[in-house]
Amino acid sequence: MKRSSNGGLVYSTETGRMCPDCRQPVSACSCKQAKAVPAGDGVARVSRQSKGRGGKTVTLVKGLALDPLALAVLGKQLRTACGCGGTVKDGVIEVQGDHCDRIMEELKKLGHQVKRAGG
Repeated sequence: MKRSSNGGLVYSTETGRMCPDCRQPVSACSCKQAKAVPAGDGVARVSRQSKGRGGKTVTLVKGLALDPLALAVLGKQLRTACGCGGTVKDGVIEVQGDHCDRIMEELKKLGHQVKRAGG
C-alpha cells in the first residue's frame, strides 16, 4: 500500500484542526499558513446594517488588524458589554441590535482607534 505525501491527520479531538504542512495544531502552527497577516488597517470602523437580514439590525465592526483568536475574544467582550448575541465572520464582528455608540465607547476603553462608518 502506498502512502500519500498529502495524507495524515486532519482533525484531532484533543487539539482541533491540524496544519497540513507542519502537522501541528493550527493554534501552534510553525509554517507560513498560520502566520498570515490579519487584514485591516488598525482603525475600527463601526457601522449599522439591516440589509439582507430580514429587517433585523446588526452592528458591524471592521478593519481591526487582529488575528482570528484575538478577534473572537474582542467579539465576546463587545457582546457581553451590549448584553446581546452576535458572531465573528471573515474578520468582521457582528453584534445583534443597534449598539454603535456603546461599542465605540467600549473599543476606546480598550485602546483601539475608532471611526463611525455609514450614516
